[in-house]
Amino acid sequence: MNFQTTASFILASQSPRRRELFAQLHIPFDVQSADVEETSVAFQTAPQYVQDVALLKAQAVSAKHPDAVVIGSDTIVVYHDQLLHKPKTTNEAVQHLQKLRGKTHEVLTAVAIVTAQNTYSFVETTSVTFRMVSDAFIEAYVATGDPFDKAGGYGIQTDGVFFVEKIDGDYLTVVGLPLSRLTDELLQHNLLQLETQEVQA
Repeated sequence: MNFQTTASFILASQSPRRRELFAQLHIPFDVQSADVEETSVAFQTAPQYVQDVALLKAQAVSAKHPDAVVIGSDTIVVYHDQLLHKPKTTNEAVQHLQKLRGKTHEVLTAVAIVTAQNTYSFVETTSVTFRMVSDAFIEAYVATGDPFDKAGGYGIQTDGVFFVEKIDGDYLTVVGLPLSRLTDELLQHNLLQLETQEVQA
């Protein structure tokens, strides 16, 4: 599929995973890190929190680039109404994964789209069920260093996939950018256009 746009896009994220996903639209875009303090956002509910963080990121970059369409995103892992942030230590990573093994948790990704005229945002939720794994399995995974830049302490697109028994929802929500829903929103608000081509018989 081919998309076209006359807008200037900025992805307000340093995540290589989000960059790779957004690049699938095959439109020009820049990447700009949002220098914000996520802990400044008050937690009331998980959807509200993740949406407010995504908005904070997008608005921070938009303030420096007011003519651009800025895309901000944030992903959180929630288990029994508890946020499992990116682990800062080996022990915290192990504890996160011990808590999640054999259980189902929710992954929420919010996306904020900020333009000079409007702001749009949405939240997608996917349920992830982990297999029952041993402490040795968890410790071997944590030793790879993979958990430390990922909400909940695992990456479904890396070796964290070995924990997963099943998912219910959009896989890309867990990776960090629900591209199908984002594309729908960009098309709906005329920030992106579908380039139609004649079908060859």
